[in-house]
Amino acid sequence: MCSYLVGSIPFGVIVTRLAGATDPRTVGSGNIGATNVLRTGRKGLAALTLLLDGGKGAAAVLAAEALAPGTGPLAAVGVFFGHIFPIWLRFKGGKGVATLLGITLAVHWPTGLVALIVWVLAMLLSRRSSVGGMAAAIVTPVASAYFFKADLTLMFLALSLVVLWRHRGNIERLVDGSEPRINERGGG
Repeated sequence: MCSYLVGSIPFGVIVTRLAGATDPRTVGSGNIGATNVLRTGRKGLAALTLLLDGGKGAAAVLAAEALAPGTGPLAAVGVFFGHIFPIWLRFKGGKGVATLLGITLAVHWPTGLVALIVWVLAMLLSRRSSVGGMAAAIVTPVASAYFFKADLTLMFLALSLVVLWRHRGNIERLVDGSEPRINERGGG
């Protein structure tokens, strides 16, 4: 329950409100993540949102492991679904990419490192945030399986499928050629 509440902290909304910037829920896809914060025109706030959303995923896992060894994966699920469905925002949250990356780095850093590298490369090559996020989500369970982490692979697969489901609008826009590039308005 605690990890869900940590995941529910809407950092994209908080940092933009504190900075007097546009609410990310009013631009792009209307979600609370770093990509929409970037679409408000505030790169620094977008980077901060990315770090905080990833950080809450890692922090929840690491705290759970410190308090009760072996509970990190359970905390990972809680913090992830807290981000996707935050109680404070009527269950309308982000797409889960940054939080998944933070979780992955904390649960099994080699898998997280692979996901992080794929995320950055796919984003740089495509110039689309959604492509980077979906590529990272797809590679996470694959990398976990490669490292023989069967106990984590199913969890990563489930979380990755949720990330892909949250990107269904992006997939439609990619197919029809209307998905915006990074720093363009629209999409999300």
